[in-house]
Order: sequence, then structure tokens, then C-alpha cells
Amino acid sequence: MMSEQLKQSVNVSETCYVGLIPAAGVGARMGADIPKQYLRLGTDSILQHTVNTFRDSPAISHTYVLVSPEDTMINGMLQPAANVTVLRCGGATRRDTVRQGLAHLKATLKEDDWVLVHDAARPGLTKELLQKMIDQIAAHPVGGLLAMPVVDTVKRLMDGRVQTVSRDGLWLAQTPQMFRYRLLCDALDLAAQVTDESSAIESAGYIPLLIEGSPRNLKVTLPSDLALVAGYMGIFAAEN
Repeated sequence: MMSEQLKQSVNVSETCYVGLIPAAGVGARMGADIPKQYLRLGTDSILQHTVNTFRDSPAISHTYVLVSPEDTMINGMLQPAANVTVLRCGGATRRDTVRQGLAHLKATLKEDDWVLVHDAARPGLTKELLQKMIDQIAAHPVGGLLAMPVVDTVKRLMDGRVQTVSRDGLWLAQTPQMFRYRLLCDALDLAAQVTDESSAIESAGYIPLLIEGSPRNLKVTLPSDLALVAGYMGIFAAEN
């Protein structure tokens, strides 16, 4: 149940927006010799393309890239920028990485400031889609996320039997996932290991907004995804 405090109106003009990009994973399903966020997409790394959208957005005051303390590749994969900071606070899981990143920002952000958590391996996000999301969520007390409605027939395989599942009301979660700083901290503190920030918010009893995303904003997970996102972005997928 949403608290009375969260129901109160928030002065949108006084809040700030920061990007948080967890990049401590290795992307084992990609089958590459290096973490997938460091694979090249054209002349730049996947991570660089991802960061560029946040770096170049006038709405985002600062972007934080969260990497493992043992990461030896980040310096050569990310161009220096005044509004981008690398934090070596990555943990064993996404939830741990994000929570530790939020802890680093305790003295920087107000409770109602917005944190936009975005997958490092979603380089197809555009500034227009990012701004659309901010515009539609800015006055909301909790936050929301980009997602795509399921359009294909859904099948479930259980004990060797195939079952058709209704796709009514089903959405595929994307990122960014945009939530208020204190609320996200508290939700992650209460959550077990979750695969995205929205799951923690939902478990805490809140209802996030779903904002329709884009097929272009896909997550690079398998080798075939690299060529697909390159096609969407109109660039050459370099050999890695």
C-alpha cells in the first residue's frame, strides 16, 4: 500500500536525475572472451554507446558506471567525460551492484531524486525514448520502467508438456527503470536477490508505471543480438 508520504505531490523542478549503469557482469551466455559490455559495436564498445545516451541527455545531471573492483578493462573502453563517473563497487549480483552504487550516492542525492538504472548491454536506447520516459514518470510518486507488450503466442514447457499461456497483460521489462532514490534503497534492502529494480519495488507493495519501450532497446545477450542491435542503430557490428 502506498504510504501517505508518497501520495504527496513532489516539486518536479527541484528533483535531479542520475543514470546508474551496472557493468560488473561477465555475460556468460555471450560466449565471448571478454565481458559483453566491452565487445565492440562499430568503433566503440557496447558500454560506450550505452553511456553516450545518458551523457548527452540534458535531463541527466550525472551518470555513474558501476564496475567490479577487479575490472582491468574499463579505462580503455570508456571515454572520459565530466558528467560520467566510474565507481568500483560491483558486487556478486546485479542487486548487490546497484545497492552498493546507491550507497556511494548517499551524500549526493536527495530522497526524492530520480535514479535511472540501465543495463550496460542495452546500447540501442535513444535520447528521445529516454526523455519520453522521464516526461511521463516525473510527477509520479514511485517511478516506472520501459517495457514492451508481448505480441507473440506464449508457450510454457512443464514436465515435458507444452501449454499455451495467455499473453493478456504480459509485458517484457526493459530498462531504464526509474525510481526515487530513497524508495529504491529501501526496496532493495528488503528484497532477496531480484533480477531487476522493479521487482524489488513491487515486492515492497508499490505499483510502478509501465512506459512502452522500443524493440531497438534490446539487451545484448546472445551473439546474434549484436548484429540485430547494430542494424537498429545503423552501424557496423565489428568482429570481436
